[in-house]
Amino acid sequence: MSVSFQPRSGRGAGPAGAVLLGLLAITAPAQTSLVAEIDGALARAAGFLTARQSEDGAWRSSHYGFFRDGTALTPLAANTVYFLGQGGPAAREAWQRGAGFLARLADADPPLDYPVYTSAMASWCGVLGGRTPEGLRAQEAWLKRVRALRFGSELGWHSSDAAFGGWGYVVNPPRRPSDPGAGPGYQANMSATLFSLAALRSGGVPEQDPAVRDALFFLDRTQNLDATGGVAQAGFDDGGFCFSPDDDAGNKAGPAGADATGRLRFRSYGSATADGARALLLCGLPPDHPRVVAARRWLETHFRGGFHPGDFAADREVLRAAHDFYYAWTVAHAFHALKVRALPDGSDWAERLARDLLARQEPDGAWRNRFTDAREDDPLVATPFAAAALALCRRTLVFPPDFPRPVAHGL
Repeated sequence: MSVSFQPRSGRGAGPAGAVLLGLLAITAPAQTSLVAEIDGALARAAGFLTARQSEDGAWRSSHYGFFRDGTALTPLAANTVYFLGQGGPAAREAWQRGAGFLARLADADPPLDYPVYTSAMASWCGVLGGRTPEGLRAQEAWLKRVRALRFGSELGWHSSDAAFGGWGYVVNPPRRPSDPGAGPGYQANMSATLFSLAALRSGGVPEQDPAVRDALFFLDRTQNLDATGGVAQAGFDDGGFCFSPDDDAGNKAGPAGADATGRLRFRSYGSATADGARALLLCGLPPDHPRVVAARRWLETHFRGGFHPGDFAADREVLRAAHDFYYAWTVAHAFHALKVRALPDGSDWAERLARDLLARQEPDGAWRNRFTDAREDDPLVATPFAAAALALCRRTLVFPPDFPRPVAHGL
């Protein structure tokens, strides 16, 4: 999870900051009221998260056994509570305990069920912690893991392979087999690739590094956009992204059919397209690059507030809403990075998304999804994503697009 929303110190560090108060003073009353409502919601979310932290600093699920060792949920929760200043000292202390747990985990070098997500998110704590020697040592260890999980040439992958340049859900370094399409486990995907790129860039890795540069091969294959200068194929090249070029089950919206070349193509949808737009920027493409412009246009024209957009196949509709909170999180980051405020219809995306998220928060401060595919029925999965998205909506509502952004995660 890459967080680039409300800073905790410096200009506009919180509701008491002089700059923030000045901006609120000239904000329309309705918007000021919305910001105050967001603050209350974020305080409740922080309270929910801090109350569910274990004594050793980890967050553990009461829903899913594979989330109970603390390695998967702690980076997600810790990187969210860091930005929830509305939670007061308790939230700050919760982040410190969580960062300590992750630093100890890096030293132990254990096997991980979700190595890309855990390693990428845990590496961000080295940045958020002020680059202390302990934090930087842990960050270096986590980034080493991220690099090892890449589908790269050092493990035998070729630029012609569908997975080349990306990251996936493999548990061990993915050495290329003689036939990379022979079985499961050899697919890269958009989400894991975004998390990994954000980790590398936040760690100071430049655009010219092969791990960043080669990711463009994978992004080219996941964006539904003609890259040859020829004529875009109707029904396929809409500028959006799919999840993976060769993973039917992973592409939540389903297949779109075979294009004119005979290649099976997959439908664009919201979370994959927001991830893709952010990944393109992380690889160094400017906001006016045709690929970025196409992804931005897809996101703007398909935006439905906090509800996951895309042309989902009828048998995949059940998967749409299962990813609502992840979508809210990543589209908020995408619009923020692209400096989008008004949508083509004149509406304000941050206001629309904030109101949808506020309406779905439960009395205990958590968010829960009734659908299970993305495990968002677990409030320790849904709440960090929803709270992070809401915090970024708040920052967008209060600060102008050119206001200095906190340097976190290279976004």
